[in-house]
Amino acid sequence: MMVVARWLAALLVLTIPVTGFAEGLRGTGNLGLVIERAKGSVLIVDTSARQTIGRVEGVGDLSHASVVFSPDQRYGYVFGRDGALTRIDLLTASIAGRVVQAGNSIGGAISDDGELIAVSNYEPGGVRVFDAKTLALVADIPATGADGKASKTVGLVDLPGRRFAFALYNAGEIWIADLSTVETPAITRLTGVGKLPYDGNVTPDGRHYLAGLFGEDGVVHVDMWQSPLKAERILDHYGHGEEPMPVYKMPHLEGWAAIGDRLLLPAVGRHELIAVDTRSFAEAGRIATHGQPVFAVARPDGRHVWVNFAHPLNDTIDIVDTLTLKVIHRFAPGPAVLHMEFTPRGNEVWVSLRDADRVEIYDAATFAKKGEISAQKPSGIFFTARAMRIGQ
Repeated sequence: MMVVARWLAALLVLTIPVTGFAEGLRGTGNLGLVIERAKGSVLIVDTSARQTIGRVEGVGDLSHASVVFSPDQRYGYVFGRDGALTRIDLLTASIAGRVVQAGNSIGGAISDDGELIAVSNYEPGGVRVFDAKTLALVADIPATGADGKASKTVGLVDLPGRRFAFALYNAGEIWIADLSTVETPAITRLTGVGKLPYDGNVTPDGRHYLAGLFGEDGVVHVDMWQSPLKAERILDHYGHGEEPMPVYKMPHLEGWAAIGDRLLLPAVGRHELIAVDTRSFAEAGRIATHGQPVFAVARPDGRHVWVNFAHPLNDTIDIVDTLTLKVIHRFAPGPAVLHMEFTPRGNEVWVSLRDADRVEIYDAATFAKKGEISAQKPSGIFFTARAMRIGQ
C-alpha cells in the first residue's frame, strides 16, 4: 500500500502543469551595467554570454556615475553627477523611477536591508535618503561642520544595522548616520579627522572605515566595532617630505583592494600602492607602479590586484601578485582605461576603454583577451554581484 501511495504521489507531481515560464526568462546574477559616460545611457550586459542585452537612455550626466543594486539584483540605482538618482530595471531595460534630488552629487549607497538609498551631495551638500521602491524622500541630513558651514559629502558607504558612513570634505569630519528610525536619524560626528577627506570605503566585514586625505599625507581610520567610535590617523606623512607630484586624478578608495589581512591603497600623487596590515593598520609595504593609481581592484579570491592609472599614463594596467607585492604583468589595452570589474566568481575581468569606445574582456588567470563589446565612451562597470557585498 505504501509503494502504491508513493507511486501516485510521484505521478501527481509529474502531471502538475508548469506555469509562469516564458521564453526569454532569465536570472539576474550574471547581469551588470556599463556606464556610457558621454551619452547619458547605460548598457545592460550579460557576463556569461559576454554581450549587451539592452540599453537605457535618458539617465543624465554620467561623468562621475556609480551604481548599487537591490538585494534581488533586479534593480540598479545610478547616481549621476547632475544630482539625479535613477532606478533601472535590468529585466525590462527601462527606467523604473527617477528623481533629480540635488544640483551636484557624487555617489551613494543602499542600506543592508535594501529599503533605503542614500545619496552623497556636493551641492547643496549633505546626504539625502530615499525609499528604494518609490524614490520618495524619507530623510534629509544637512552636513554642517563644527565651523558652522555647509560641506560637500563624499565617501558614502553602507554599514550593517541600517547605517551609513560618510566624510565631510570641507569640514574634515566623518559622520555615521543610524537610520533604524528613519524619521529621526541618529548622527555620530567625528571631528578634526584631517584636511579634505576626499573618498572612503569600508572593509568587506563592515568593520573598518578608511578615508583618504587630500590636504595632507595620511589616511583616517574608524573601527566601527569599537565604542565609543573614534577616528585615528594611519600612514601619517607617507610622502616622507618628498616633493609631491601633480595630481591629475584623485585615486578612488572605493576601489581599494582588500586581500586577506591587507589592504592595498592608491597613494595620492605617487606612483605606488601602499599595503596596510588590517590587524595593526601599520604600513606593510609598497608597490612601485606604472603611474598614479586610480583603482586597485582585487580578484575575488585575492590572488591578484589589477591597477589602472591617471592621465597621461592611463592606457596601461598593472597586475600585482599579492604574495610578493610585485607587478607580475603590465600591458596597454588601449586609450583611457577607466574601470575594471571582475565577474562574480573572478574568472574574467571587464575593462572599459573610454577613448576606444569598447569594453574588453580578459581571462583573470592567463591575462588573455577573450572578447569585447562596443560601448559609447564607457566608464564604470558594475555587476549585480555587488548586491551581496558591504560597501558596494
